[in-house]
Amino acid sequence: MFKPRAALVAAAAVLLLAACGSGQSASSAPGASDSGGGLSPVKVSVIPIVDVAPIYLGEQQGFFAAEGLKLELVTAQGGAAIVPAVVSGQVDFGFSNFTSLIIATSKGLPIKVVAPGAASTGAQGKDFGAVVVKADSPIRTAADLAGKRVAVNTLNNINDTTVRASIRAAGGDAKNVAFTELAFPDMLAALEKGNVDAVQVVEPFLATAKKNGDRVVASNYVDTAPDLAIAGYFTSRQTATGKPDLVKRFTAAMQKSLEYAAGNPDAVRKALLSYTKIDAALTGSLTLPSYPARVDRASLETLSKLAVQDGLITSAPDLSGLVP
Repeated sequence: MFKPRAALVAAAAVLLLAACGSGQSASSAPGASDSGGGLSPVKVSVIPIVDVAPIYLGEQQGFFAAEGLKLELVTAQGGAAIVPAVVSGQVDFGFSNFTSLIIATSKGLPIKVVAPGAASTGAQGKDFGAVVVKADSPIRTAADLAGKRVAVNTLNNINDTTVRASIRAAGGDAKNVAFTELAFPDMLAALEKGNVDAVQVVEPFLATAKKNGDRVVASNYVDTAPDLAIAGYFTSRQTATGKPDLVKRFTAAMQKSLEYAAGNPDAVRKALLSYTKIDAALTGSLTLPSYPARVDRASLETLSKLAVQDGLITSAPDLSGLVP
């Protein structure tokens, strides 16, 4: 059986060794000015989903340039893969769901959240993430997911734990679910072929699923907690302590970007066209996440409890170092 916790630690160790052996890490690169325009290059790893639209908008609006930063955005499949890249110094900052960061913290990995990312809308049936099934599926509610094959983008992480929370809320057996790992862009094809019974997707894939006639059977984030904080931007403690000015400037630019995204939903929809393959005709039907100004600590406590309950970690870590 795949062991993501062990894989996370192993991956971090390998990447750390690689970084030490090279004599230079990505986090050392931003110290030097970009000869092209006097901006300091900063490498950020993100996932190509609606959650990260603010950072693309911030780049377009010049918020990062105003802080003297030149962004290089690197895409990954999920937060679990981004954590070791940040810890090793291969990238300066990363975007990750908070369950990945809680798991990393429980293993002693030196990370620190520097800005919020995205949160649930808190509205049943109107959230940016959901569990969907084919139109003719016998699955009607989350309780019916027991005994079924459900795709999530990363095993043993925020999406399968929140899907389990939905199943419990509906009175089903949350332990009897066969989760399988698929990248978001591959999920709807797998659902159509019958390779899985349900998929947990976020926008823009949710809007595509609805266009295909698929049905929403659970708003898993909403079922987990009111206005659940989903993800945020983070860095390594080495970068936080060694380059505090870089962190300060990145955080300031992200806060401006989040505020702009929250106030300009049409710009968010348009930005998606620049980094996803969504059909332009679907942008108007997208359900956008909330882009909060701060990280909701209660949400992290909830996710931490779920991680313990579902066996992702053995005990809840002290979150004060992760989110001061």
